[in-house]
Amino acid sequence: MYAPERQQEILRLARDSGRVDVLSLADEFQVTAETVRRDLKALDRAGLLRRVHGGAIPAGRLDFEPDLAERESTAAGEKDRIALAAVAELPAEGSVILDAGSTVARLANVVPLDCGLTVVTHALPVAARLADHPGIDLHLVGGRVRHRTRAAVDAWALRAYGEIRADVAFIGANGFSPASGLTTPDLAEAAVKQAVAAAARRVVLLADSAKYGQEHFARFGALSGVDLLITDTGLSPEDAAAVEAAGTEVVRA
Repeated sequence: MYAPERQQEILRLARDSGRVDVLSLADEFQVTAETVRRDLKALDRAGLLRRVHGGAIPAGRLDFEPDLAERESTAAGEKDRIALAAVAELPAEGSVILDAGSTVARLANVVPLDCGLTVVTHALPVAARLADHPGIDLHLVGGRVRHRTRAAVDAWALRAYGEIRADVAFIGANGFSPASGLTTPDLAEAAVKQAVAAAARRVVLLADSAKYGQEHFARFGALSGVDLLITDTGLSPEDAAAVEAAGTEVVRA
């Protein structure tokens, strides 16, 4: 396959799925990762794709948001390791907020049975996973439920978070970096995430390394406002150092 043919197919894949990653493309076309990076660079220069950490997204798709099923199946192993590492950040007692997001939902799956905590969440998948937990005093925040994330947003949710002060908030993001901060495609979702972070004494970001360098439409905070980032080993030591230089501790699980 000639380079122009391969680039046309890469563009089709990106438009169909919303993003492409270097390693998968290299395997798909049986070429080196460096060849794929050159293809992505050419498509980026042409204004057809926008390069992000580890791959690319279609140009102009800062608002792209995968549905819940797709997010649950993406980087599953990395998200499981992140969730297990996050268990160590749960307080022995007290209160936590669990944000919407597939990685945060995985933390809800592995909360120890002997854990005695007050948990507040606006995410229906998180609430469903903790509803039968014997040691959890669960509080479900209401509001308009977004179909894509199964999370409550808008005035009710914002008002509820304005009335509490939790020990730790575990938050998710669609993109993060020292330069662009914390971003997500939807403005209503971003407002709730901002309220969640403001409602806790300590903020822990759970995000897989593929989200590093991604930038989406709605910004909900600076990375320096996060106390701890738990990610996977796909985040390079150099990128981890850049995050820590911005004032955020990093754990690579």
